[in-house]
Amino acid sequence: MALTALVLAAYISVLFSPRSSSQLISFSNVAFICLGSLFLVSWFSMKPSLTRDWAADVQHTVTADVQGDEVTFHNIRDFTWNDSRIFVPRWKSGTYRLNELNSVDVILSYWTHPAIAHTLISFGFADGRHLVFSAEIRKKKGQEFSSLGGFFRSFELAMIAAEERDIVYLRTNARDERVYRYPVDVDQELMQAMLLKYIEKANDLARNPAFYNTLTSNCTTVVFDLVRLLEPGFPFDYRVLLSGYLPEFLYDNELLMNSDLPFSEIQQRALLTPVRSMEREQFSTVIRQPAGT
Repeated sequence: MALTALVLAAYISVLFSPRSSSQLISFSNVAFICLGSLFLVSWFSMKPSLTRDWAADVQHTVTADVQGDEVTFHNIRDFTWNDSRIFVPRWKSGTYRLNELNSVDVILSYWTHPAIAHTLISFGFADGRHLVFSAEIRKKKGQEFSSLGGFFRSFELAMIAAEERDIVYLRTNARDERVYRYPVDVDQELMQAMLLKYIEKANDLARNPAFYNTLTSNCTTVVFDLVRLLEPGFPFDYRVLLSGYLPEFLYDNELLMNSDLPFSEIQQRALLTPVRSMEREQFSTVIRQPAGT
């Protein structure tokens, strides 16, 4: 990021240096090629890592062992959030059964423009547990998120699996974002295939680090890429990149529950209001209750 800014500043200084027009054109072309080459060398010499001094909420990433129908996840995040910066950390393991998988929800969290949202996928099981997957930037301690930095290999890509009372509560309550939960209308076979693809991606990232990219490798494109592996003909759409509009894309492709209703009504039902008073263990139940109950 710093090198990019330096290259840009150097090029601007070349453009505005006091030379004749012909000298300027010739010199600026040469300078641009040299500086561009320097940038490319620096770009391709940058390598993602697994061993930086990570921020607490991405200190670990999820991995899983699959033994037949049984899946054991390691490094499930289960933080208790007092506010967006004060929390009680907890990482744990948990075992789930694929044949008990009975729901998938797409959860969108908005904090600025309606075209921009963070995408989470929540898998529900017959025993009432829910496990949320989120492709996130892996910040170092003290580092802040930057959309621009996401274009320039400033962050690694992390796969986080967390309890809803952690990762959804963080957004509804601690950050006071607008959060929507959309139940997806797919059969259990596809649910299982989606979860196994997430496991495959998570295990791969735990061994082979990759950079986060704001445009091509982010929370929504990861979801789309995994679905494409299952359904190669699944159409691409600009709403995959403008993730805030992802629910309309799913609605148009009849992938949401109650798709016979107008989208505006589905969206209204999907909005999660902050849960101010409850036992943490009841969070997943409470956010699924109809509004007003």
